Amino acid sequence: MPATRQLPLFDAAPPPAGAPPSTAGATLPPGQDEVRRKAQGLAGHLSQVLGATVRLAVTDNRGTMVSFRRGAAGLQLRLHHMFLDAPAHVVEAIADYAGRGRRKAGVVLDAYIRERDGHIRRVRTRDERLEPRGRCFDLRELYARVNDAHFGGAIQASIGWARTPARRRRRTIRLGVYEHASREIRIHPALDDPRVPAWFVEFVIFHEMLHQVFPAPPGAGRRLHHPRAFRERERTFPLYAAALAWEKENLPWLLRARVP
Repeated sequence: MPATRQLPLFDAAPPPAGAPPSTAGATLPPGQDEVRRKAQGLAGHLSQVLGATVRLAVTDNRGTMVSFRRGAAGLQLRLHHMFLDAPAHVVEAIADYAGRGRRKAGVVLDAYIRERDGHIRRVRTRDERLEPRGRCFDLRELYARVNDAHFGGAIQASIGWARTPARRRRRTIRLGVYEHASREIRIHPALDDPRVPAWFVEFVIFHEMLHQVFPAPPGAGRRLHHPRAFRERERTFPLYAAALAWEKENLPWLLRARVP
């Protein structure tokens, strides 16, 4: 089982008005400057809101997304990296839940975690096998075709259909996810539909394979997950423009799709 990745700790005491938050001296893994900036900003903001020292650890846990300990030295807080990009109302809920002991704020945090389920690394049990064969497509066949045609067979990953999402109204949909730790590609089951052309599924697989070629640090925003080199390589897919057009045209029913 891969070890939990934890980014360095950030300390933030309530600074004087207008002063930037202080941070503990720490070295970061290569490419973590953006994560450091976000974590430092979050720790500083929470310390100002709570009027107390905040010691923040950013994790890539699979189970506990938020944990904390309050004491005389301040608040020791551990957050999953998904919270580095949290909107203001979620940050306020973190302050309420961890800093002020307001358990009702946990409802906001739970909703935020559910919406970002794809950010959580998964370890599958023997009974939770990654299944590539669907009603319409066998993802192993499409994966092999894309890997040979565009990567010379160099991509090493397993692939399967993602678990069936909860039946709720969606505003966005993640058609594919690549997990760096487990080297897994999961494709949204809404694409296992006769209305979806095979070449579009191949495009989604191609996109996820590129994440193995252009890895991004945990907690990175969309720009770091899709740098210029990534986007330039993505445009080499023969049906790139057609794939974007097909997704835009068919997004409404994909959002409404009921997956068995």
